[in-house]
Amino acid sequence: MYAVLKSFGLKGLNGFPVEVEADISGGMPALSIVGLPDSAVRESGDRVHAALKNLGFKWPDRRITINLAPADVRKTGPVYDLPLLLAVLAASGQLEPPPKDTAFLGELALDGSLRPVSGVLPMALEAAAGGVRALYVPAENAAEAAEACGSEMQVYPAATARQVVDALRGIQPISPTAPVPFDPADAWSHVPDFADVCGQPLARRAMVIAAAGGHNVLLVGAPGTGKSMLARRLPGILPPLTREEAVETTKIYSIAGQMPAGRGLVTARPFRSPHHSASSAALAGGGAQFRPGECSLANCGVLFLDELPEFSRESLEVLRQPLEDGCITVSRAAGSATYPSRFQLVAAMNPCKCGYYGHPTRTCTCSPSAVRQYRSRVSGPLLDRIDLCVEMDPVAFDELHGAAPSESSAELRKQVLAARAIQAQRYAAPGYEDVRCNAQLTAGQVRRICRMTPAAEQLLRASYETLGLSARAHDRILRVARTIADLSGKRLLDEDSLLEALQYRAQEKVDLTF
Repeated sequence: MYAVLKSFGLKGLNGFPVEVEADISGGMPALSIVGLPDSAVRESGDRVHAALKNLGFKWPDRRITINLAPADVRKTGPVYDLPLLLAVLAASGQLEPPPKDTAFLGELALDGSLRPVSGVLPMALEAAAGGVRALYVPAENAAEAAEACGSEMQVYPAATARQVVDALRGIQPISPTAPVPFDPADAWSHVPDFADVCGQPLARRAMVIAAAGGHNVLLVGAPGTGKSMLARRLPGILPPLTREEAVETTKIYSIAGQMPAGRGLVTARPFRSPHHSASSAALAGGGAQFRPGECSLANCGVLFLDELPEFSRESLEVLRQPLEDGCITVSRAAGSATYPSRFQLVAAMNPCKCGYYGHPTRTCTCSPSAVRQYRSRVSGPLLDRIDLCVEMDPVAFDELHGAAPSESSAELRKQVLAARAIQAQRYAAPGYEDVRCNAQLTAGQVRRICRMTPAAEQLLRASYETLGLSARAHDRILRVARTIADLSGKRLLDEDSLLEALQYRAQEKVDLTF
């Protein structure tokens, strides 16, 4: 007796179809699972055996062979528990084989209840693209899977395997799950407000420029000057996620097993703040199942690295490639996976180990060599990839108790959205398909977009030769100047735009020589 059911697996960021074949033949009672299963898949036989008996079904006292096709692709995780149980029931004649356009995902508890699994959204997207019309998933995964529904596929949530069997038999149908309306604007209400930040006008201006153009920022200042406060408020002035960005981000969080309970799509831009003890693998991703790291979890959002020099040199150098390419490839002996990593880097650091080098009232206890060693932990190539650097002074007492309120996130967001609207119109032209903001311009596109006045071009030439800028730094200055011009509504880059962009140069702020 033979039966085959449809399920899905994960390979990197995408799902792939898996056929769960069950064959029951004569011989001593035994269960064999083949098709490159990992330990979690091999153990599913014990879970299925116990769940099937506890649900009141009969376990076949014969030889059972389960094949997960394609046999040359490794299968991981407990996602095949439910289809494996149904395949055994169908092969033993206790259940009519389900329709061929029906697929199943889910982990089994020993009592037959269904537990949620990771990576449901990419698998559901593959199911919809592959012609599946009915997808049965654990109830906790239903909202996520429903986001992949087109006009053809229905997602059915189930709390137990018994509900699935009864639905297939026509005894008790399951109502399909409807997608939750996509509303990313609600995410702003959960982010702290810029009105809480007192003083620091230059840093606030830099955060607006960063949000308007998608630029990377480095905040340098003594403890307590508000570096972390500013960083945590940046998502509140960023544009809302588009549905395309939300789907891409949700796929990453689904694979990582970090989806918020009961949510269909991630609607807020991610804000990731790993501890400075994080390893390079934690930032880049990897492991036996190629899990995405912090670089990918921050995709379409903000990656905040507090105490930047305290991160290991190896961990920081991992950031160089995703900052340039917007993606990261994790390679291991078992294969490789590529994840999107298009994030805004916001880093914060003290000017020295004790934190008070250059402080107006407190004395620094570090020697010049100690200051030099502390700052040299951040490499020149990494600094070259940071567009904006701001030195933050201590907040004065009058600024803390001033009567005039600071600009709120809503007021700053209006400036950002106006500049982004200009960029959206500009990059709607052919040849800019992958560009959403100024920071994503390629070197060739910078030459076409960043047109300057003659005086501004002369200023840039003098700065290039005097400061010894690299070609990368040259292009990054032009991108920042383009954003500043967009905030002012200017068509050409003038001297004011370039001068403001030049004052944010990180290489000159974090000087490695004294």
